[in-house]
Amino acid sequence: MTFPPIDPLATGRLRTRDGQEIHWETSGNPRGKPALYLHGGPGSGILTGHRRRFDPERWLVVALEQRGCGRSTPRVTDALDTLATNTTDALIADIEALREHLGIDAWLVHGVSWGTTLGLAYAQAHPERVTELVLICVVSTSAAEVTWITEDLRRVFPREWERFEAASKRRPGQRVIDAYHERITSPDPIERDEAARAWCAWEDTHVSLDPRYRPQPLFDDPVFRGTFATLTIHYWKHAGFLDDGALLSRMDRIAHIPGAMIHGRLDISSPLEWPWQLQRAWPKSTLTIIDDEGHGGETMIAEVVSAIARFAP
Repeated sequence: MTFPPIDPLATGRLRTRDGQEIHWETSGNPRGKPALYLHGGPGSGILTGHRRRFDPERWLVVALEQRGCGRSTPRVTDALDTLATNTTDALIADIEALREHLGIDAWLVHGVSWGTTLGLAYAQAHPERVTELVLICVVSTSAAEVTWITEDLRRVFPREWERFEAASKRRPGQRVIDAYHERITSPDPIERDEAARAWCAWEDTHVSLDPRYRPQPLFDDPVFRGTFATLTIHYWKHAGFLDDGALLSRMDRIAHIPGAMIHGRLDISSPLEWPWQLQRAWPKSTLTIIDDEGHGGETMIAEVVSAIARFAP
């Protein structure tokens, strides 16, 4: 289903105008068709699996660790004040700066989970720089989606949600997401870690109804856990820093760009309704629904590999 593991061709650090340093890597064929990988989270960073989705003879694959996470510095948990400049617009600017730094004219964009929101926002801001979009586990990061995940899913997971809600220590009438934002940005590192643990436990609960889903082992790492929770809560509190309905209302900007979306029917945290709406507004896109998988799975990855292959040179 995927290609053999490969090492990066090159790695580097790109300094932004506001003093951050973004870690990036390239892999595959330096003369191949360019592609950009956008990781999820927010805050997950890049691992290695994305490289295996591209034929290394045909593609030049670029990946970056979004500001504040992974090997990009400063890490958000070491510099909470940098949250003020960690926004979707800032990430889009980072992507454009990297494209220019690498001398790439345009590229296929492959996003996963939060990376699909970022990928769509980037494509709508710079449609002339995107040749195709391949999106898996498609999310909107809208205020409604945040409310669904943090409040409404108590109807599906009442026992686990009660623990999640209690750990937020919210005040009467306060949103769960706002309470977690207060805790995860506290000056007390113990309080931040308690919030991160509770947040990631809920993440492992709601992310999928697929019985084959396994808890994320990286959540056992306190550094990863803190980074992931801090950035996810930050972006969710602000609904992805996007106006309500903005992504859907701007689909005319990318209507000409071919796209493929892959989504699992059992993905309860990111219901199928959103990619379904997108596909109806995006005539050059396809939507592949995997009936027996949720927020990721082997069949979904196989469909991603197949979609990328259709756009190969």
